[in-house]
Amino acid sequence: MTVTFQDIEHAAQRLEGLAIRTPVIESQALNDLLGLRVLIKPETLQRVGAFKFRGAFNRLSQISPSDRNAGVVAFSSGNHAQGVALAAKMLGMPALIVMPSDAPQVKVAATKGYGAEIRFYDRLTDDRIAIAAEIAKERGAITVPAFDDPDVIAGQGTVGLEMVQQAAALHLELDLFISPVGGGGLLAGSSLAVKTLSPKTLVVGVEPAGFDDTRLSFEMGSRQTLAPATRSLCDALESPAPGVMTFPILQQTLKEIAVVNDAEVAEGMRLAFSTLKLVVEPGGVVGLAALLAKKVACIKRGQTVGLVLSGGNVDPELFAQVLRGDY
Repeated sequence: MTVTFQDIEHAAQRLEGLAIRTPVIESQALNDLLGLRVLIKPETLQRVGAFKFRGAFNRLSQISPSDRNAGVVAFSSGNHAQGVALAAKMLGMPALIVMPSDAPQVKVAATKGYGAEIRFYDRLTDDRIAIAAEIAKERGAITVPAFDDPDVIAGQGTVGLEMVQQAAALHLELDLFISPVGGGGLLAGSSLAVKTLSPKTLVVGVEPAGFDDTRLSFEMGSRQTLAPATRSLCDALESPAPGVMTFPILQQTLKEIAVVNDAEVAEGMRLAFSTLKLVVEPGGVVGLAALLAKKVACIKRGQTVGLVLSGGNVDPELFAQVLRGDY
C-alpha cells in the first residue's frame, strides 16, 4: 500500500494539539429509531468545519522550510480549499485555490477569509487539474491534491484512528464503520486505520446517486470514470472516479458501497438538525441518509455503528430550502 498504519499514527502526532479531536456523541432517539447503537463522529466541529484540515496540515507541515515561500496550489469545491488555506496560513505559506465558479459561497468566503487567493474555473468546460498545474509551474509552487496523496490520506485516516480509540474507551467494538466517499481520501485512510485496530469491523462507504463511481469500480474490479450529466446535492462528493492511490486501499478494506439520492440526503440533513442539533452539509450526511433509508445491506439490528459526519459547510439558503422540504 502507498499508505501504512504507521503513517496514520505519525499524522496523528503532527496534528496533536492543532486538529480538534472531535468527540463521539450518541442520540438515544436515533438509536431507538434505527434499532442500532450509533456512535457519531461530527467532523462538522473540526477546524474549517470539515475533516479536510487533517490531511491538508499533515501534507503542508512536511514541506521543507526552504520550499515554503513558493507556496501551494490546490483545486477544490470548498472543504479541501479551506483546509489547505488554513494550514498554509498557520505555516506562513501563500496558497492559491482553483475553485469552480459555482462553488457554495459559504466555502468561497471562508477560503478567502483564511487568506488564500482564488482562481475560478467553469467545471463543465475547464480542466482544473491543468489550470492548477500551470499555476504551480509558473510559481514553483507545490500542488496539494484533495485525496490522491499519501500524506493527505494518512491525515484523513486519523478520523478512523480516533473513532476506534474512542469506541474502545467506551468498552465498545464497532461492528460497522460508515463514511462518505468522494475521491476516497477519508474512507481509504480511515478504513486502513479501522481494519488495523479492529479487523472484524465492516467498512461501508456511501456515495450520491449519479456519482457512484466507487461503487461501480468496486463491482468491476478496476477504477471506473463516470461522466455525469447532472449535478448532485452533494457538491463535495462529485468526484468522477476514485483515486489512483485510494482505490487499491478501498478494494482491500471495504465491505460495501451504498448509494443515496438527493431526497434521502435532504432527509438526513433534516434529522441531523432536528434530532442531533447539528448542521451537516449534504456530502457530509450521506452515511446517516443511508442508515435512515435502509440502504446498508450488511447491517443487522442491535449492532454498534461508527458514523462519520464529514462536514458542515452548507450555504444558508440551501440549508433553509432543505429544512422547508423543498428537496
